[in-house]
Amino acid sequence: MILLLTIFVCSWFPATAGAGELKVAAASDLTFAFTDVTAQFEKQTGDQIKLTYGSSGNFFAQIQNGAPFDLFFSADIGYPQKLEAAGLAEPGTIYEYASGKLVIWVPNASKLDLSRGLATLLDPGIKKIAIANPLHAPYGVAAVAAMRHDAIYDKVNSKLVLGENISQTAQFVESGNADVGLLALSLAVAPAMKDKGRYVEIPADDYPPLIQAAVILKSSRNKELADQFLKFLKESATVALMERYGFSIPRDIAAARGNMSVPQ
Repeated sequence: MILLLTIFVCSWFPATAGAGELKVAAASDLTFAFTDVTAQFEKQTGDQIKLTYGSSGNFFAQIQNGAPFDLFFSADIGYPQKLEAAGLAEPGTIYEYASGKLVIWVPNASKLDLSRGLATLLDPGIKKIAIANPLHAPYGVAAVAAMRHDAIYDKVNSKLVLGENISQTAQFVESGNADVGLLALSLAVAPAMKDKGRYVEIPADDYPPLIQAAVILKSSRNKELADQFLKFLKESATVALMERYGFSIPRDIAAARGNMSVPQ
């Protein structure tokens, strides 16, 4: 009887069996935002999103070596552009989905005065300053650029501790292994962190724009589903959700590319 019931249920709901799965490589600053975004997409479509988070530079190297992702969400548009130039991305599918912002973040117990901006990092009580590794993490590049802009990099360089990506950088400060960190705003405002610390934004003019872009990979076997997910990101409700996580969304680009299609 149980076997017959199982067969009946499976035949009654055939859509679930045919649900697609999308493998997505995503920059670590998307960790909290994409938890909500993908949950909404899965609920709406019945498809599955398998997310892997990490630094954009490391993903770029992995994709060059054949990593089996369908979509790459980079924190720096330069990586998708290089993949397209190398013939590893589907032509014409680069989508600038957001601009990121850099902040100075400290735990609630910290006595540091963040109103001083980056000059806060000169406080003699600071032993360790966490940033993402600038060799492969765009937020690390931005952090170094901001410190050089304010002429403090050489004064604090010896105190820097490098996270493998921006999420690990946040963990360093949250756990007390660093006194202060230069983090992505999207992490600072996320529910998991917003009550644990305080932050101040670093002026956008202090570092190169963090223009974040996605691209569908040439090797993907799920290009139609990947295209569907990119279009989902351009829907007004998804745009509003991303903005709640501190991202600036290029609405004009989203509107212009709303009808983007992908060759099959």
